[in-house]
Amino acid sequence: MRYISTRDNTIQFSASQAITQGLAKDGGLLTPFYIPKLPGNALEDLKAMAYQQRAVYIMKMFLEEFSVKELTDFANAAYGPDKFDTPAVAPVRTVDESTHCLELWHGPTSAFKDMALQMLPHLLTASLAKTEEEKTVCILVATSGDTGKGALEGFKDVARTKILVFYPKDGVSEIQELQMLTQEGSNVGVAAVRGNFDDAQTGVKELFSNEEVRQVLARKGYFFSSANSINWGRVLPQIVYYVSAYCDLLRDEKIAPGQAVNICVPTGNFGNILAAYYAKEMGLPIDQLICASNSNNVLTDFIQKGIYDRNRPFHNTLSPSMDILISSNLERLLYSLTQDPGEVKDYMVQLSKTGRYEVSDKIRVRLQKHFKGYFCDDRETQRVIRAMYGKYGYLVDTHTAVAFSALSQYRHETGDSTAAIVASTASPFKFSGSVLEALGEPVPASGLDALDQLAAKTGLPAPAPLAGLRNKRIRFDQVVEKDRLLNAVATVLE
Repeated sequence: MRYISTRDNTIQFSASQAITQGLAKDGGLLTPFYIPKLPGNALEDLKAMAYQQRAVYIMKMFLEEFSVKELTDFANAAYGPDKFDTPAVAPVRTVDESTHCLELWHGPTSAFKDMALQMLPHLLTASLAKTEEEKTVCILVATSGDTGKGALEGFKDVARTKILVFYPKDGVSEIQELQMLTQEGSNVGVAAVRGNFDDAQTGVKELFSNEEVRQVLARKGYFFSSANSINWGRVLPQIVYYVSAYCDLLRDEKIAPGQAVNICVPTGNFGNILAAYYAKEMGLPIDQLICASNSNNVLTDFIQKGIYDRNRPFHNTLSPSMDILISSNLERLLYSLTQDPGEVKDYMVQLSKTGRYEVSDKIRVRLQKHFKGYFCDDRETQRVIRAMYGKYGYLVDTHTAVAFSALSQYRHETGDSTAAIVASTASPFKFSGSVLEALGEPVPASGLDALDQLAAKTGLPAPAPLAGLRNKRIRFDQVVEKDRLLNAVATVLE
């Protein structure tokens, strides 16, 4: 399997080169030259396997230079009982006979990013050895909330790595911020950015594409890589859990062999739903992919109209991990739909210069064949949390509530009763204050007090990694301007 840039398919890379590099030097995203197909009996074989075995099976199809033993060791380490609080790793909770919730938040940071970021350090360190890279990798991460903590936890004290996370000041939940600021590890750094997530993400991309900065780093024995979903090593492990969810439903006889399902995903940067699209391209029986957005509904408009336009107000919402107007992973989808790196590059140039682009009618039709887009505001988010808890006794976080709203809108509009899998991306306890407000409860000032209050109200235990935050000290307090990210890089490399 070879990998190419979404903006230039003439230069090819091995999987280890793609994972090590993170982002192509031309600014494009490294992506598989083709998407392999699942063998005819694959789902029948996979349904009897544990999650770790399923991960090896799927990832091996994309990582030919990695041995089965290597991937087995990685999967056992990434998804073992010391990391995840359930043997299922990513369990499927049936809400009603046609609606199933894929819980992706049972890992060490209580968010779906753990599904990939517990695997990525193993893939990256092995890739460094395979490419005979002697320099130390400096991993830059822009986060809207969950990726930061997931990456910090995954890479803490990993040999030959430094990791620096940028997050928008006042743009994440109290619990998310506390998770990052108390992060342990000798090789980690955290900095708040005066601006929003898009400012942080743009700044990180600019550092990657700055040749002068790269040369200075090289002389000091470092090179940049990424743990954001621009790195293929982040997207690949996410494909696994969609295949796994389908196999769980097959195993439990909730669906019949070959029966199509719809998948609904709350997403901002488009990586999570892109993984579901790749699973569909591999042959997983998926009909519609339902893209759920909050008031920052740039993806909804793109899917419905074929016009991507980030020139709009930015909203700080109750679902902050989706407060994004520049969805980086959409570039990979554009390449898949066009198979034309020149066309993709042109769209990205337009986005950089004017903040918008419009795809051709042909591409829009292809897009709408696979995707439906819906959004909801904060009031609807709160209503859904309240309704899910009242009707089913099922507590969901703000992002998952956005997804349930989108699914409801889709079903109401189309009358489609196809069985659906909803991706649940975070523990409700990560957003305790917002969830309590949705349930009609007064919220105390402190995020950690809200954690205790939500546990008392629902009778559910707060996840251990969140409950343990009370005893941790703040380690980081750096705040940087959005055009001064390099200053923070210099600090972490000292």
